[in-house]
Amino acid sequence: MDRNKALLAAKKLINGDRQKTYGDALDSHARIAEFWSAYLGIKLDAADVAALMVLLKISRAVGTKRAGQKHDDSYIDGIGYLALAKELESRLNRPQRRGRKSDRGKHGKR
Repeated sequence: MDRNKALLAAKKLINGDRQKTYGDALDSHARIAEFWSAYLGIKLDAADVAALMVLLKISRAVGTKRAGQKHDDSYIDGIGYLALAKELESRLNRPQRRGRKSDRGKHGKR
């Protein structure tokens, strides 16, 4: 699959069935952030969740490759989560800062 097909597949995924099933990405990822924050004992926001999901998809892609399998879904999902992470950062008006824990209120907004 070439890059254009991968980008189009990710676009279709995050703007189609997934959006219809799970609703607005900010609401969905903010809800996940609340659960993960409680579990981990650190404050995460919606953009953090999307970024962490990218890492999960990278791990799965590496795992399937090492197992000698071809599985494009993890790459497509990873592209989609990366696009969502960028959108969510913008919607939260969150500057990219290294080494700081997120300290956000509802949906990660201050």
